[in-house]
Amino acid sequence: MKKQGFTLIELMVVIVIMGVLAAVAVPKLFGMIAKSKASEVPTAAGSYINMQDAFALEKNAIGDWAEIGYSAPGAQSGNKSSYKSDNFTYTGAASTVETAAWKAVPNHKFNDCDTGEFWQLNAKYLSSGNNEGSVGYQASVSDDCLELTPSFAKFTNGLY
Repeated sequence: MKKQGFTLIELMVVIVIMGVLAAVAVPKLFGMIAKSKASEVPTAAGSYINMQDAFALEKNAIGDWAEIGYSAPGAQSGNKSSYKSDNFTYTGAASTVETAAWKAVPNHKFNDCDTGEFWQLNAKYLSSGNNEGSVGYQASVSDDCLELTPSFAKFTNGLY
């Protein structure tokens, strides 16, 4: 006699295997989604640094977002010093001398990185010493957000 189909045991084994795979894969997937959304932060900070450095070389001062022509990701105008995108709220200080010149705060929770956490760049124009005429940067990031953007701390250039 020829058997057709699967036995109940075979079906249960397949369901258990699928459950184990789902239990492992789903958290990894959400972690990768959070990392991909947070990947815009270092890119946006790098753009700010490049524009600020160019402005400082030309004007011998630090400028705010409007002066340097910086625009947060997704913003339509470079004249805003605050912009809320789908994922982050970006802000910049009006006077950027030794202050939070650039800051990103998540609008949603990304893994352990909650809405009160941040990525921040402090900027200081160096008017004396060996590095006169350049800008010093100090990067800081909340501990819970560090795993999403481990390279963000590299924006600190040691001149601050």
